[in-house]
Amino acid sequence: MYTKEVPKKPHAVCIPVPAQGHIKAMLKFSKLLHHRGFHITFVNTVFIHKRFLRSIGPNSLDGLPDFRFEAIPDGLPDSDEDSTQDVTLLADSVRKQNFLAPFRALLKKLDNYAISTTNNPPVTCIISDGSMSIFTITAAEEIGVPIVLFYTIAACSFMGCLQFRSLVEKGLVPLKDESCLTNGYLDNVIDWIPGVKDIRLKDLPTFLRTTNPEDIFFNFVMESTDRAHEASAVILHSFDALEGDVLDALSSMLPRVYTIGPLQLHLNQIPEHHLNIGYSLWKEDTECLEWLNSKAPNSVVYVNFGSIAVMTPEHLVEFAWGLANSKLPFFWVIRPDLVIGESAILPPEYVAETKQRSLVANWCPQELVLNHPSVGGFLTHSGWNSTIESLTAGVPMLCWPFFADQQMDCRYTCKEWGIGMEINNDVKRDEVERLVIELVEGEKAKKMKNKVMEWKKLAEEATSPHGSSSKNFDNLVNCVLLRKS
Repeated sequence: MYTKEVPKKPHAVCIPVPAQGHIKAMLKFSKLLHHRGFHITFVNTVFIHKRFLRSIGPNSLDGLPDFRFEAIPDGLPDSDEDSTQDVTLLADSVRKQNFLAPFRALLKKLDNYAISTTNNPPVTCIISDGSMSIFTITAAEEIGVPIVLFYTIAACSFMGCLQFRSLVEKGLVPLKDESCLTNGYLDNVIDWIPGVKDIRLKDLPTFLRTTNPEDIFFNFVMESTDRAHEASAVILHSFDALEGDVLDALSSMLPRVYTIGPLQLHLNQIPEHHLNIGYSLWKEDTECLEWLNSKAPNSVVYVNFGSIAVMTPEHLVEFAWGLANSKLPFFWVIRPDLVIGESAILPPEYVAETKQRSLVANWCPQELVLNHPSVGGFLTHSGWNSTIESLTAGVPMLCWPFFADQQMDCRYTCKEWGIGMEINNDVKRDEVERLVIELVEGEKAKKMKNKVMEWKKLAEEATSPHGSSSKNFDNLVNCVLLRKS
């Protein structure tokens, strides 16, 4: 008797950079693919896998029959700490191809499963963080499947990374000596980057601020963008209306570029995902939402410097007293490892002074906080997830960029999109006080609020059923991920 063979699901292997912001974006994208009928294997490092189990529960990564979690070693010494790994050591490990052999072995294991069991389809595509392309493109070529590079940054920042080799050829970097960091050299305007205008050297990803041609991260950025043109497609967590000029330029440089953001707005349109786990490597404090319920609309300053940024004890105190002196209510997320070399402890007199109008937590569900009606402004490190989440929530920003792509995000937030203000890198309490008040109550506050609400509407249009990001997502799935290699 003839039995019709049931076609197997497409199987996407998704591998993020092992850092909070990258994992969050990749996990959201993976949920969207799963909703489209893909079998998902999500690949963390062993270190990250253990952190997830500690933060969201020992059974949280059991997954679903068609959404599985796997872990591979990262080539670094074992650690059980709940702090962020040294990103330079991680980059060095990727460059040394320490990930290739275990990733290759995992792909082989998955295909062996597919042969031996009926509910595990063979791998049909790889979704790799763009910064892991140094080894993932090789692995995809070996098994003959399409590979999509997901750069979890703004299009303008990605374009900045693509220019590193040109900057070297023009003799602009590496820096001649350390004095270039302080003598105004970084204020030089770079006017030849396609689709980008009024950008200074200091706005480009900070990994170029080195005097060492062998600098690990400087070379890592170049190597992780060198092969972007070899990928089946590049995806960016942005949307067309937000970065039209630079996206046009990128599309002329690379074969297929798709903007698919903001991801959360896609997720909001589908039923709650069966894999109901959070995205956080730290335990999230949800009591803050009750505290926010007691505050007036648009009155609270939300403060969070992300998962990697660190500061000196002096900067912590300046931020603290600037917030206190503003007399505005504020909710501040202070990670245990926020202060360089020591624990982040606020002085007792400060706690006493602000306890009636402040709340401090180790970590929180950021998107729920940003979308809470009482939040009127966001003091941020300008990481891309935080920036696009704030824009999507309609919340203006006060930007204190730390490193990597954050300077570029800050520049666009303040100068191009008109939804933020920048705070001096060398923090002083008087400036914090003045700018925090301006952020929530000043003349600029109204303009920024109006502007951010316009961008929010455009983001919603992009992710509507016939919007640009939705069409891009459809094309990515149908023309790239489901095509037979």
